[in-house]
Amino acid sequence: MKMKIVYLVALIFVILFVVPVLFAQISETQSREWELPNLDEMSYSEVTFLNEGQDIQLAGMLFMPEGEGPFPAVVYLYGSGPSSRENRWMLTLVKHLQENGIMVLVPDKRGSSLSEGDWRTASFEDLGRDALAAVQFLKGQNELLITDIGLIGSSQGGHITPLIAGLSSEIDFIVNLSGTAVPIREQLVYEETHNLREMGFLPVVSDALAYPAAWSIREVRQKPLWDAIGDYDPMPYWQKLEVNALVMYGIDDTNIPARKSAALLNSLQKSNITVQLYEGSGHDLESPVGQGNTIIRQEVLDEVRLFILNE
Repeated sequence: MKMKIVYLVALIFVILFVVPVLFAQISETQSREWELPNLDEMSYSEVTFLNEGQDIQLAGMLFMPEGEGPFPAVVYLYGSGPSSRENRWMLTLVKHLQENGIMVLVPDKRGSSLSEGDWRTASFEDLGRDALAAVQFLKGQNELLITDIGLIGSSQGGHITPLIAGLSSEIDFIVNLSGTAVPIREQLVYEETHNLREMGFLPVVSDALAYPAAWSIREVRQKPLWDAIGDYDPMPYWQKLEVNALVMYGIDDTNIPARKSAALLNSLQKSNITVQLYEGSGHDLESPVGQGNTIIRQEVLDEVRLFILNE
């Protein structure tokens, strides 16, 4: 009798855990071939500036449009983790803006590329102060003819744009690309749930395992980072936001709850916040399958451009 129970438990384990994961690995589809720019094909200048409050030397790339200006300018904010100058999603966005009369400063996140510091122990306010140092750098360049300055953040970079805008009166607008509006702890559980599903676990299993998986990230694997950022909730900052904001989500996003984020922002009923949802796109806001191979769909690039140019 005991052996039958053991065999039954083993069978259930195989059905719930092993078979779905093996099937997912076997049936994994080939990734799409994206149309992507290269950094060495683009024109930019190396710049450095200081986060004076924390005495951290930061570096970045300044992408200038052709012509004499004046131009609107944006400071780009990377998503979670270290930054990379070869991030071709970022380069796709920057190339489009640069070619359409918008100046872009892309700072290296602290502890990445040529910037000092360590993002692993930085709070979101710390990262915000880095972004404001970039804004101050732009304002201090008298030879640059700038009409206004905004922030454009992707993923976690977009997640913290309302916080940064609240730290300074010198931000004229913000653009949030796939930055969630839910608390960061909730976002982590959502992302881990979908990571497990993509590995092949059944929904009921992934839903249950997501909580201990998220806990292990917060309390073990990335504890210093989560001690610094783990209490962040963007909604109070969105509530207080006074500048114009454009927020864009892909409905099929498996990193953040796009529909819930959009609903939360729309519930504020603030005329200065515009929220757009895109069918067929995920976290990268990519072109839908069968409708091109641009890693950021053209409608998104066009809307961002028009918003910044106030057209």
